[in-house]
Amino acid sequence: MSAFREMMKDKKRIVIKIGSSSLQHAETGGLDYIKLEMLVRELCNIRNQGKDVVLVSSGAIAAGKKAVHLTPDRMEQDNAIAVKQACAAVGQARLMMTYQKIFGEYNQVTAQILMTKNTIVDNLNRYNAHNTFSELFNLGVIPIVNENDTVATYEIEIGDNDTLSAVVAALVDADLLILLSDIDGLYTDDPRTNLDAEFIETVPKLTEEFMKMGKGSTGSSVGTGGMNTKMQAAVIATKSNMDMVIANSNDIRVIHKILEGENIGTLFLKNPDEGFDLPEFVEGLNQ
Repeated sequence: MSAFREMMKDKKRIVIKIGSSSLQHAETGGLDYIKLEMLVRELCNIRNQGKDVVLVSSGAIAAGKKAVHLTPDRMEQDNAIAVKQACAAVGQARLMMTYQKIFGEYNQVTAQILMTKNTIVDNLNRYNAHNTFSELFNLGVIPIVNENDTVATYEIEIGDNDTLSAVVAALVDADLLILLSDIDGLYTDDPRTNLDAEFIETVPKLTEEFMKMGKGSTGSSVGTGGMNTKMQAAVIATKSNMDMVIANSNDIRVIHKILEGENIGTLFLKNPDEGFDLPEFVEGLNQ
């Protein structure tokens, strides 16, 4: 076990992001309750160790689409953004209801926090959001965060929940960000198209060479992000003085294995940058 992996045991505030494709059955679009239950159990166990934990959860739009029996052609119409926002309005409530039911089985209180780009860019909003998270931690609550897709079109601009999770992690002064995805971690090329792509266990510093490795790969048809957005998240995380791990969500139990120091996924080591300005970075996304 490397010294860097060993240090995972000492992390006190962890942000975990899980994507839409990890939460539902690919064949039907319905929620995968077994995975949801395992996820909740992992998070409650972290909390029971006295650590703070935040869940950044995608899945609202997907849950809404399933609930109202939306066909793909409806999503491609001129008012596609309005359709997505309507699905988010339906799906977010259903997703939170499901989470609260399962968390309730472990007597764990949760809170819903819906954020927009302006939450970070505006100084007062950012200050208030930080205070809210801090008080929730003091109360032993697990915040569940998503983008406020119902009233904002910033999702496309902010880079999906990979970037949002890094922004949240920076906002709450986390010391570890875990991105659960449908890929094992960072490869030298997209392993789905290049069989010679090599897996990278550790990224000591984000160089241009590493950044280029994330440019060509895309995400699943369910989520909105690919490896490119995960690399963008890595920039925010590492410059904000935290480590980041990308790991495969096929087995949700990788969460506690990572925190026990096992060599799973790709570990991006923190490289704090005192000159890094989070609001300025977020403001400049996709401009």
